Amino acid sequence: MASFGDLNRVNTNIQSLDSQLSLNRINRDLSENQLKLSTGLRINKAEDDAAGYSIATKLNSRVAGLEQAMANVGDAKSVLDIAESSFDTVMDNLIEMKSLSTQAANDTLGAEERGYIGAQISKLAEDINDVASQTVFQDSELLNGSVSAGGTATNTGSLSLTFQVGERASDTLTTDLSAVNVGELFTTGGATATLGDTTNGGLTTGNSAISASAATAGSQGGLTFASEANAADFRSLLSKVDEAIGSMNDRVNEIGMTQSSLSTREVTLSQSISANSSAASRIMDADFAKEQSESVRLQILQQTATSALAQANNGPQSVLGFLG
Repeated sequence: MASFGDLNRVNTNIQSLDSQLSLNRINRDLSENQLKLSTGLRINKAEDDAAGYSIATKLNSRVAGLEQAMANVGDAKSVLDIAESSFDTVMDNLIEMKSLSTQAANDTLGAEERGYIGAQISKLAEDINDVASQTVFQDSELLNGSVSAGGTATNTGSLSLTFQVGERASDTLTTDLSAVNVGELFTTGGATATLGDTTNGGLTTGNSAISASAATAGSQGGLTFASEANAADFRSLLSKVDEAIGSMNDRVNEIGMTQSSLSTREVTLSQSISANSSAASRIMDADFAKEQSESVRLQILQQTATSALAQANNGPQSVLGFLG
């Protein structure tokens, strides 16, 4: 700022230097103001607000993770929807098998008629195995059990799926999809089961007119009917079909609970995304009303500073009167 007597000097125009400094500051502030208006951001670089920039960056990274977790939840629900749809088809087949077994358990039928029914039940069993093989998501068979190191399904046990449903490493949800094939539904412990016996009936270890082969790495198991299968054998099969239906109900119930958990996570993620986005916005986003008012103020100051500079540049001419 010019001091007393500075206006009498010509070589150094102190008033002009002060005006230039003021004008440069105003131009700088106006430039930053225009940048905020053009980007919509209050903080465009770290030097604008180092602490705020760091906090907002962390919040934005969390929002990105939450948004991807939301997408993961959607994919997880799609996987379970596919599995549930296949479960419904398997259940329909089991219900049809129950109806046929009930029909064959009636003594009004002869051996030939029971043979037709046995063939039809065998075909329904094959359809169940086909459904298990064709239930695929992203090249992964969902209903044929776990996957070996070689990448092939084992046809037994269950497939464990872990869904990343949050932005932290610990935010996971795990569910098991039990293998759904004839071997898993009609046998226990990986051994061939006798579902009917022409002598004793029921589930025995003797020679049986109806048997179920266990699922292995290379086979999904199946049902076999001998020509001598009688009403008692089909009554025993009927009990086993009821057990299979109960087992499918357990599977559907587990999927339903997992779907419910995913829906809850979806709501929580949506709320978290909104809250964190709002927090980041309060730090990073510009207040347009405030910035526009500031822009008008700076433009006025720019005009007055320019006028003041012009007057300061003309100031040394006043000393010419001393020479007259």
